[in-house]
Amino acid sequence: MKLVIAATGASGAMYLQRLLEQIDSKAHEVHLVMSSHAQQVAKHELGAFKLPKSVMRHTENDLNVPFVSGSARFDAMVIVPCSMATLGRIASGSGDSALLRAADVFLKERRKLIMVPRETPWSLIHARNVVTLLEAGAIVLPAVPSFYSRPKSVVDVVDTVVWRILDQIGLPNSKAFRWREK
Repeated sequence: MKLVIAATGASGAMYLQRLLEQIDSKAHEVHLVMSSHAQQVAKHELGAFKLPKSVMRHTENDLNVPFVSGSARFDAMVIVPCSMATLGRIASGSGDSALLRAADVFLKERRKLIMVPRETPWSLIHARNVVTLLEAGAIVLPAVPSFYSRPKSVVDVVDTVVWRILDQIGLPNSKAFRWREK
């Protein structure tokens, strides 16, 4: 698969870190775009952000990257974490950065766009922007963990969301908890 992973300035850099760790970047082409605010948040929340070796990193303002063109074939884009400001810009059709332009391209080309907002509570404006994106074909997957698996650490809790993201991309993780009747 060819994937674009993006991050904005919302809290939740651990979701990004764990997602990148669980995608086999040697088997899949993975491109990363982080906004300047995402980089600041990652440094604050994680100390050191660890980029897997095979992941290609791009600056947020480089509009020469292949995934900002509809003629380039990519399978999915994930924005994790996704700030409500970014979500709103995408809902309005703004494309003035590589991240925003890529999201716009994924929507117009009917490719999988997964947005993982971490904001709570939502305002009515947030909810309307989410509806706009759902109607446009995006998948909005709020970073709401589950507890069926009885997580024992913060990483375990984060992974419950990451597994849902991987399922949406089409890259299930064998460690993911699956509900089974007893």
